[in-house]
Amino acid sequence: MISVTPAAATQIRESAKLGNMEGMPLRIAVTRLQNGAFHYAMGFDDQPREGDKTFQSEGIDIVVAPPSLELLTGTVVDYVDMEGKKEIIFINPNDPDQK
Repeated sequence: MISVTPAAATQIRESAKLGNMEGMPLRIAVTRLQNGAFHYAMGFDDQPREGDKTFQSEGIDIVVAPPSLELLTGTVVDYVDMEGKKEIIFINPNDPDQK
């Protein structure tokens, strides 16, 4: 299960509106780099793929491909102010850099 905070949901909806992608699900992916660190990616994607898992949180449809699913389980997507700069962050209990 992946969840989105209300602040992140607001930002995701605004980004979809600005990019003329309203109604498209948000695809989230993660890969493990050679050094063990996680690299996250996300974007709007209306092309379903075989094996995709779908979730909904705070009114946001989320799509995850099977290779990312295990690494993203329990992740919370948030929108926070990081030293004066607002950004989307991933709070992931599986990410070794967050332990």
